[in-house]
Amino acid sequence: MIEPVVHIANLTVQHQYHMVLQDLNWQIEPGQHWLIGGRSGTGKTTLAQAIAGHIPYSGLLKINFNSNSPLPAEVLYVSNWYQFTNLEGDKNFYYQQRYNKHQTNDTLTVQAEFLHFAKEKHLQFEEVKPYFQTFGFEDVQNTQLIELSSGEHKKLQLIKALWLKPQVLIIDQPYTGLDRQSRQELNQAFDDLAHAGVTLILISNDQTVPTCINHFAEIQEGQLHEVSSQAAFSREKERARKPLPHFLQKSPRITSQTMVKMSNVDVRYGEKEVLKTISWEVKAGEKWLLQGHNGSGKSTLLSLINGDHPQAYANDIVLFGRQRGSGESIWDIKAHLGIISPEMHWYFDQSAKVWQSVASGFFDSVGLFRNLSFENQQFLDQVLDFFDLKEDKNKLLNTLPLGKQRLALLARTVIKNPELLILDEPCQGLDFEQTQHFNAVVDELCTYGKTLIYVGHFETQLPTCLEKKIILEKGMVKTIEDILQYA
Repeated sequence: MIEPVVHIANLTVQHQYHMVLQDLNWQIEPGQHWLIGGRSGTGKTTLAQAIAGHIPYSGLLKINFNSNSPLPAEVLYVSNWYQFTNLEGDKNFYYQQRYNKHQTNDTLTVQAEFLHFAKEKHLQFEEVKPYFQTFGFEDVQNTQLIELSSGEHKKLQLIKALWLKPQVLIIDQPYTGLDRQSRQELNQAFDDLAHAGVTLILISNDQTVPTCINHFAEIQEGQLHEVSSQAAFSREKERARKPLPHFLQKSPRITSQTMVKMSNVDVRYGEKEVLKTISWEVKAGEKWLLQGHNGSGKSTLLSLINGDHPQAYANDIVLFGRQRGSGESIWDIKAHLGIISPEMHWYFDQSAKVWQSVASGFFDSVGLFRNLSFENQQFLDQVLDFFDLKEDKNKLLNTLPLGKQRLALLARTVIKNPELLILDEPCQGLDFEQTQHFNAVVDELCTYGKTLIYVGHFETQLPTCLEKKIILEKGMVKTIEDILQYA
């Protein structure tokens, strides 16, 4: 009799006073590859962590490794978040630190990270090199981990998993932060792993999945239910449209008709050129789409605008009508804009309560360290209600499902009604309905005089208000053009 690869009976997991999984039963037979989807916050990540042995549980959970397989008898879980450490094992970094060259040397290089993984897992370094080419990782070997973009960090995790080829591979949100080409390459790699004998469990609501996926399931009320296809996954209820809070229906104070002007901007770290002769102007009221492959320089370009990159002083940059380096502080710059990015989410104070996280947007801090005025308290209450966060306001931010964490930080971005919105992959971690809802909010906000820079890879997941597009390629401007229509 052939044993199942994974056998689970009466699995129960409780977080504090909340029962996440209860008497869950599941069997994965050889040759099966599963996609777990459905609504946010149902326990998908918890199930993955239990199978990988990362959290305590009750019930039966048995992995039957194949002793005749050449693949490692191991369950590898790749989380949605990659938490690296510095050379002393510390995980605590601050947001601007990734742009300060004299401080980034505190973390391993990409090559050193791969060499460490090879030693730990008894792998041959030569065998990983084809993946470097597949995912465009040849040019980042000497880059510090802290300097990588969110998409590059995701690729690093994925390359490790593909290189190891464990008998059971679980990946939580495998496509987060990846451009279209990288997603296609990844799906081909998944198919190759399945052919080699790896059992795949993917947690995702993404529409494009590898052809090897042959079983689908979701979690409802703590138990796993198999469904016929992706189309059968339960979806979030469509949010009832609410009117914007009145204070967000007012046009912000515009300080200059030129929000951003860059002239022949260069950013380099030693011999590595990150941005090359960038010239770009953003005028008040314009709505821009910023695109480019992972590692093309998008995050660095935005860091020059939001005041986080020290090399802004060495370049010809005008922000909100003032030449950079003419006596303004980083806080003077941030007063004009609201920003959300995957990197900011990484470094945000996860121990803050939801209402504190949102309210910190008044002060451009990563936690709330000041008391709110009566007016700001009123604005906070309105924004929490608008984003359906009132019931969660006193919960710790890091206890919410990822989608709600992102909504809280999106609320933080708009709460001071800034003249410039910088939304860098704002819908990472949101499902289709949440993405549609947020982009509709962005469209409405932008009818009230906002200027917008929006980073997104897929035209079907963008707000409709976008008018202009700039595309970066290898640190240079590939094209600047008007947006005529979306497919």
